[in-house]
Amino acid sequence: MSPTTITLLFLAFAIVSFILEKIPLGLTATICALGLTVTGVLDASTAFSQYVNSNVILCVGMFVVGQALFETGMANKIGGIVTKFAKTEKMLIIAIMVIVGVMSGFLSNTGTAAVLIPVVCGIADESGYSRSRLLMPLVFAAALGGNLSIIGAPGNLMGVNALQELGLSTSFFMYAPVGIPMLVIGILYFVFIGYRFLPDGKGASGAAVEKQKDFSEVPRWKQIVSLVVLIVVILAMIFEDQIGISIQVSACVGAVILVLTGVLTEKEALNSIDLKVVLLFGGSLALAKALDTTGAGTLIADKIVGLLGSEPNPIVLLLVIFIVTCILTNFMSNTATTALMVPIAVSLANSLGADPRAVVIATVIAGSCAYATPIGMPANTMVVGLGGYKFNDYVKSGLPLILVSFVICMVLLPILFPFYP
Repeated sequence: MSPTTITLLFLAFAIVSFILEKIPLGLTATICALGLTVTGVLDASTAFSQYVNSNVILCVGMFVVGQALFETGMANKIGGIVTKFAKTEKMLIIAIMVIVGVMSGFLSNTGTAAVLIPVVCGIADESGYSRSRLLMPLVFAAALGGNLSIIGAPGNLMGVNALQELGLSTSFFMYAPVGIPMLVIGILYFVFIGYRFLPDGKGASGAAVEKQKDFSEVPRWKQIVSLVVLIVVILAMIFEDQIGISIQVSACVGAVILVLTGVLTEKEALNSIDLKVVLLFGGSLALAKALDTTGAGTLIADKIVGLLGSEPNPIVLLLVIFIVTCILTNFMSNTATTALMVPIAVSLANSLGADPRAVVIATVIAGSCAYATPIGMPANTMVVGLGGYKFNDYVKSGLPLILVSFVICMVLLPILFPFYP
């Protein structure tokens, strides 16, 4: 059996396994990496070097830096700001989405949602507003905010890695030119249109909310240090070229400082590292490497291009990639979806001789558009009971937001990242 055929079989296995989730996502990706090594498609050093890829290291460092904000209660304190500005339901929706969106751009979007859900439930209960009118905007803002920077979500780094492998430059705010308009228009959508689709919350009254953790005994200096370290790390990443320190090193230095100063214990720091994401990331990069080196990715791209016609327009390619990725991400892990689709997107762009940046960014952003189902992303699932939501509530509120995101991408990406510069 040829290496190309073997790679395609492992790709098919990964797709089916990611959708069914009978096997943990990280384990599925690791099986692919091991299988490609055992069958000789990749040598061991190539396969396992992906697990210590510089972007995996960046992901690990930011897990620790972000966790400090959650562990010290600083994230809760920031989230509580909403009570000072919101006097009406619409004002509350705006305040929640702005704060959650911005925080998600620099912290784990799932972690941000998990921390602020109890805060928002408390605000809703005290103010008399329905939880169901506030929680869905919150989790959608977490996903939208993930597109503000390259550290907003694990899938973002997969796009960065793919472009770096091609020798193309990347930047900390690479996704922001599209992500910022998406967040702003997403907020406006909920304020003027989306709120009409939100349920009245009659089914949410009996749902229990996890009690907010008491941070009263956490020393104030720990909260301050956690915030300062996060800000300094982000600034170091933004000015990476000027200071000559790579963003991976900045993240790790920040993590080390938090442990050395006692803001986090060593155990807390290690527990904050999501090994599922690390295993999924490393294994998926090994599969992406096999798709590239064996020509399997090119083969898939050629078949798709063939279906689109003899000389397909890159805009059509962008449209197809966005729609396919968007459909997949609503029924399987968005990180897994991005891991599968990015190498295929790169091969498609290469087959047309087009600059791959627009296609890769569209793939990453489409991978975050998991708004139409309660299983599209962990944050969606967290609020099903608390908001008394049904499947159709996600469809009604999420599909228009996906269409809005789609239009923004189709308009901005070809302008910002021309296919043929």
